[in-house]
Amino acid sequence: MLSARSLFQEIVDNDESFALFCSIAASGESQGGWENARIAALVPETQRALAPRITRHGADEDKHGRIFAALLRKRGLEPVPVPPETDYTMLLENHGIGLAHARLKRDEPLTVRDIVTYLAHSRVTEQRASEQMALLRKHFADHPDLGRAVRMISDDEDNHLAYCHEELLRLAHAGHGRAIQRTLRTCALAEIRVHRDVSLAVMARMGRILGWSAPKAAVLAAGIRAAYAYERLGGWRRMVSLRTPDRRDALGGPAHPEPEFA
Repeated sequence: MLSARSLFQEIVDNDESFALFCSIAASGESQGGWENARIAALVPETQRALAPRITRHGADEDKHGRIFAALLRKRGLEPVPVPPETDYTMLLENHGIGLAHARLKRDEPLTVRDIVTYLAHSRVTEQRASEQMALLRKHFADHPDLGRAVRMISDDEDNHLAYCHEELLRLAHAGHGRAIQRTLRTCALAEIRVHRDVSLAVMARMGRILGWSAPKAAVLAAGIRAAYAYERLGGWRRMVSLRTPDRRDALGGPAHPEPEFA
């Protein structure tokens, strides 16, 4: 029987597929860490109070990258190259979502509009990250090797999502509501396409590594496309709503150090 747990267990149990999974995850988190660090350095003067929270966000992403690298070391594995078609972060940038790396490499202060773009992009992608980690936490919170990492990263992703809600609501109350909603919608519709394409690419790679049969691969691909159809018909709206989070000032302190995994 195909289930999220059985599929992920299959990936975890094979060294080659586990190395690919952790390498993809570590690469995306490290890119996110760099992006947040640059944004924190370029925050406009009117938004300087945000800089410590953006720095904390970036520190958390860097921490997650180190955790995935440590999980590889614990298995005696080396990182593997990330196939371009599985690079979620860079594919989003190629679709014009978020702040381009070329912009972040310039030592030129961002605008408030740039901050809206950053936060809207983060709100959408952190929704995805929070949901994915919640799924892993449901099935692997007590796993002897992965459980501690899954619990820590899941908690951080929930904090990131709460922070995005809170800051976007603050900017909406300051008069940026229409720009926020336009940007959220654009980001969400692009993200669900990229997520579909990356999911298909990752599953194709995993299928080749694990020797999945053609029927099994076809069923998984159909499931990914069905999930995209649901999101395109209206599921994307969960990514653009804003509400006051239960976790207030979720990124108001220093990043928590990761435990030793290797």
